[in-house]
Amino acid sequence: MTHSLFGSLFSGRTVVITGAGRGIGRAALLAFHDAGANVIAHLGRSEEHAADLPPGIDCFCSDFTTPEGQQAFIAHVRQRTDHVDVLVNNAGTMFGRFPADTLTDEQYQMIIELNQSAVVRITRGLLPLLKAADKASIINTVSISASTGGSPGSSIYSASKAFVSTYSRGLARELAPFGIRVNAVSPGVIDTDFHGRYSSAEKLEATRQQIPLQRLGTSEDCAPAFLFFAASELSGYITGQVLEINGGQR
Repeated sequence: MTHSLFGSLFSGRTVVITGAGRGIGRAALLAFHDAGANVIAHLGRSEEHAADLPPGIDCFCSDFTTPEGQQAFIAHVRQRTDHVDVLVNNAGTMFGRFPADTLTDEQYQMIIELNQSAVVRITRGLLPLLKAADKASIINTVSISASTGGSPGSSIYSASKAFVSTYSRGLARELAPFGIRVNAVSPGVIDTDFHGRYSSAEKLEATRQQIPLQRLGTSEDCAPAFLFFAASELSGYITGQVLEINGGQR
């Protein structure tokens, strides 16, 4: 479906995407590849995520909960290319539901390191390559919880996504003189293993009933938004925006 929509729009363009081992990131990775991009993909910590990917994708695995894992990926990208046309900061997760009164410093730091600090470090580390490209684009993945605050036990996750949302808007202003656009994609409740780990079937069904389109989203629902923001031909006058993909949920 994505290939028919975007054809070879990204032929010859270098796309870097993090957190592309599964879920929304994997769907976006495959969509960019189908549209002709040269993709450098961070797949998370497990090399198993590289299984069944089409040939030609430059895969890298490292632990983004540590600055060392983030720097290793930056170094890998710098070795592979002299410019980056598109950066997708997608890596992130909850790790669990942590009530405010029992949240440990270790849990707090782990969430912030992956969801917040990694976005800042990867962006900072690859900015020279983005500036070397023509009409580059940065797309950050946030969440509906950035505006709603999320459900019990997810306050730090939600706050980290709100940080990235505001960071994206501020960065858009700062990088506009370099021709770099910055936007964010904000998924609602998407039917991936993320919610399989952190939400019960009953909770998901109750949420589904509140969504105007009466269904949970899919990773494939989200993927075209990344390509839209990435292509200057489609969104060249759009920057500093957050696109909600949530079936009308509020």
